[in-house]
Amino acid sequence: MISQPSRHCTVELQALPSRIGQVRRIISAQLRYWHLDPLIDQAALGVTELLTNVHRHAQPDKTCTVDVELLLDRLTVSVHDHDPRLPTVHDADSSETHGRGLALVAAVSESWGVRPRGDAGKVVWFTLPATCPAIRLPEYPAVYGATTTGPFSEVPEAKADAATSNARSAVAG
Repeated sequence: MISQPSRHCTVELQALPSRIGQVRRIISAQLRYWHLDPLIDQAALGVTELLTNVHRHAQPDKTCTVDVELLLDRLTVSVHDHDPRLPTVHDADSSETHGRGLALVAAVSESWGVRPRGDAGKVVWFTLPATCPAIRLPEYPAVYGATTTGPFSEVPEAKADAATSNARSAVAG
């Protein structure tokens, strides 16, 4: 049984510079919606590099599909284009202004790769770990009988704070 359902987002576009920025914003908004804010920068950088490669290199056209899928504890971002030629990773030195896209993707991701699709082109993908963030309880001070007398009015403040801390630890852990 799968305890967390998969989540999926697909965007079809022409990989033009103006569209790349739009897709980056769409991916960022989707990750915020899925409460994966810590992955936004890495995912946005990775998808930008992959779309830039489509813009610069893909033939016969710049049409592509971006898929973002969250399945259990893994976020996978993939870009499918119609060019069957497989990309290569170049050893670019620090003065190079281009040619480092896949090296950047490799550096920010957990894993990456290419799946050839014959005459239909290829899919270039990368993954990021998407572990579930710890449950955070609001930081409210414990107030027991502060304005009225009640069953907790005689609990010393130190014990109340320890009990609250233990309850938070049990829920978060």
